[in-house]
Amino acid sequence: MAPAFPRLVLGLLVLSLCCEACKKVIFHVPSELEADTLVGRVDLKECLQSAEFISSSDGRFKVLEDGSVYTTSALSLSAEKKTFTILLKDIQEQVQKKIQVDLVEEEKKTPNKRHARDTVLKRTKRRWGPIPSVMIENSLGPFPLQIQQVQSDTAQNYTIYYSASGPGIDQDPKGLFYIERETGNIFATRAVDREQYPSFQIICFATTPDGYSPEVPLVHTIRIEDDNDNAPYFTQDHFEFCVPENSRPGVFVGKVTAEDRDEPYTLHTTLKYRIVSQTPPITPAFSLHGDTGVISVLLPQLDRELVPSYTLLVEVRDMAGQPFGLCTTGTVVIKIEDTNDNAPSFKQLQYETRVEENRVSVEILRVSVVDLDEPGSPGSGAVYEIIRGNDDQAFEITTDKNTNEGILCVVKGLDYETAKQRILVIGVNNEAPYLLAPHSQQLSQSTCSVTVHVLDVDEGPVFKPCLLRLDVKECEDIGTAIGRYIAEDPESGNTEGIRYRIPPGQCNWINIDEQSGEVRTVRVLDRDIGEMRRGQCNVTVLAIDRNGKTGTGTIQVCIVPGNKNFPRISQTDYIMCRDRKPICLTAQDGDEAPYSAPFVYRITDRRLASMWKLTPHDDNSWYLSPKSDTPYGIYEIPVTVIDNGGKRGENIVRVNLCDCVTPTECDGRARQLSGGNVTLGLWAILAMILGSLLLLLILITICGCCGAGAMHRQVTDDCANHNLIISNTEAPGEEVMDQNIIPLQNTCDQGGYGVKTGEQQTFEMVKGRGHTLESVKGGGHQTLGSVKEGGGQTVMDTCRYSYSEWHNFTHPRLGEKVHLCRQDEEQKHSEDYLLSYNYEGKGSLAGSVGCCSDQHEEEALDFLDQLEPKFRTLAETCIKR
Repeated sequence: MAPAFPRLVLGLLVLSLCCEACKKVIFHVPSELEADTLVGRVDLKECLQSAEFISSSDGRFKVLEDGSVYTTSALSLSAEKKTFTILLKDIQEQVQKKIQVDLVEEEKKTPNKRHARDTVLKRTKRRWGPIPSVMIENSLGPFPLQIQQVQSDTAQNYTIYYSASGPGIDQDPKGLFYIERETGNIFATRAVDREQYPSFQIICFATTPDGYSPEVPLVHTIRIEDDNDNAPYFTQDHFEFCVPENSRPGVFVGKVTAEDRDEPYTLHTTLKYRIVSQTPPITPAFSLHGDTGVISVLLPQLDRELVPSYTLLVEVRDMAGQPFGLCTTGTVVIKIEDTNDNAPSFKQLQYETRVEENRVSVEILRVSVVDLDEPGSPGSGAVYEIIRGNDDQAFEITTDKNTNEGILCVVKGLDYETAKQRILVIGVNNEAPYLLAPHSQQLSQSTCSVTVHVLDVDEGPVFKPCLLRLDVKECEDIGTAIGRYIAEDPESGNTEGIRYRIPPGQCNWINIDEQSGEVRTVRVLDRDIGEMRRGQCNVTVLAIDRNGKTGTGTIQVCIVPGNKNFPRISQTDYIMCRDRKPICLTAQDGDEAPYSAPFVYRITDRRLASMWKLTPHDDNSWYLSPKSDTPYGIYEIPVTVIDNGGKRGENIVRVNLCDCVTPTECDGRARQLSGGNVTLGLWAILAMILGSLLLLLILITICGCCGAGAMHRQVTDDCANHNLIISNTEAPGEEVMDQNIIPLQNTCDQGGYGVKTGEQQTFEMVKGRGHTLESVKGGGHQTLGSVKEGGGQTVMDTCRYSYSEWHNFTHPRLGEKVHLCRQDEEQKHSEDYLLSYNYEGKGSLAGSVGCCSDQHEEEALDFLDQLEPKFRTLAETCIKR
């Protein structure tokens, strides 16, 4: 960072004394210092060449990289510390050195006072001093010519030393002046040229006879007075200037300059200019300022076409132009520059020419103009244009730069049958704009007429129109007639005897009849393949008459989009959970409007149409949803999608109506409810197991309270490997009568086994064949003893219950209890089903089932973390208690 410059130096006297390198530096400074004041400079490199870190031990001083020491704040040496240390460090070499800085207050100097006696003037001896001498340049004598006499009061002998001053003088002119030894008279020996020796200085010495010099040497000046002996001369032998024609009077043309070797600022060098003569000798066109030499326009009508240049003889005279002054003449040439003040005009006002019909890019005529402006300049360059008669842009005219002629060409074929002759009007201008002379009239444009005669030529057939556009629907049948393209003889207008064909190597989608010119398709026109991807194809057609003359035309086949694609549903496999959220079916169609959207969806199967319904969403999508009584299962629904053009697309939509919360629970398999067969997921199995555990607790409690006798437990030894919960035999309790709880009958269907032996009953739950328990929405309140479908008869001793019966019995009560447990903060409703039991042995993986009342083993409830939401809520309710 650049150091801040001191605001005030205060006449600082800086003195740096190095007492010893890298040890001590002394600065003499004023007693009062302001902030940012330079104190001094220390040679840091002398102490440490590679110093990377520079710091000051006193914060009131800062040290820059060049060794400059500045104050950071105002301080007084009388009150502040006068010593600080500069620390230098080389981090890489790990070298450190210190410099001690001492500040010493400088002494104040008192000015010396002059004594009165020092002011007394001393008397000195008068010196000899003659006045300067003057010598006329080129003096005629007689020589030697006395110039001056020098005398001394005390000396008698005189000698001189002289020197000359002037341009180009290398050494003194010896022998030009001498002095008489006895008298002190100075003489010149010959005439002097002032331009060579403008002046001389002579040093005179006066001595006594014994050689003593009592006088100080005298310096005597001899000036050479100028004589008008040099005539003025022009700095150039030949002056050339240019001025545009028609320039106004007073316009600057140029300046002539001259010089004089005589003495400056005298009449000998005061010059005057004048025009002596003008060529051609007509009215004077220019003026010359006598003092400055500036040439200006005098004549307002400078016409280059009349006088292209002027030659002036000019004179320069010294002595301010006096007749006796010396003079010199010079030549000035003034060229008149061309301006476009003349309009071009045609040499001929009417032209005629001939051209055969149908000729293209052929030159038919050249026209020329006369222009008085300078040839080859923009003021004479002709620019031609066709003013009238070229509405169809069949003609074009350009300029030949070499000859300045206009070249008329035919760029579009002429038709004799349409017009046998054409009359054109051609105008001409210049490349440069017109610059007219003052008070002149506006120039008018010159024009000429050209009659073009069109010659008749036997032509070939001509197609009308030359480009025929045929719109064909996409996917038309092969051989469909799409149009007719014929030609005719341009002279007679007859179409007979003309044959048509399409040259090979072109788009082979269509064909033309050789006799009638009827156009038919030979392939199916498809916008998605080949050359038809651009939507059109250009075909050149030839027409040949009896004489072999040929004409050409073009057929542009444009394919109109058709309805060739069937609408398809992009996604056909879905999983619908128990929330029965509608499925959005979206169809796509490769056709363009109007053969695509909006689509109409229909279910073609009547049976499925009574179970499912479709409702519109937008032009492309419809919603598919089941009706309220549609059972779970996998459905393959035939859906027909009809596009805006009436084309039908058949689609099969496969919907897995699954008893799940999220589609991932179906795990790619169907949960199908049909004939009592159920396929369940892992979470449903766990939920059913826990539901059965809760039901088991309720049944055991009821059995223990009724006192119906002890229940005998008959379990195989490998039951521990199944999802089996074992309850120890409880003592008889009070008899409980509840209409929703009935004694267990004999063995039940697949879900569990009930066995009566005397006064004891054992209830055992094991896995069935591929079935598990799950909490599923079911019907109304029933007991385990109720019959299927409202049969009205009690179950026989076999007591085999299906899953639906278990589901219909347990689900409503579990849902009701969970709901009530959530609503009651004191959890009183859980007391109806949750009872406390003591530890009942090692047979149960869950340990004691008294978790809801006794929380001594919370870690035994980890398996409840993976339950479904309904049982998880019940478990959290138990833990809160």
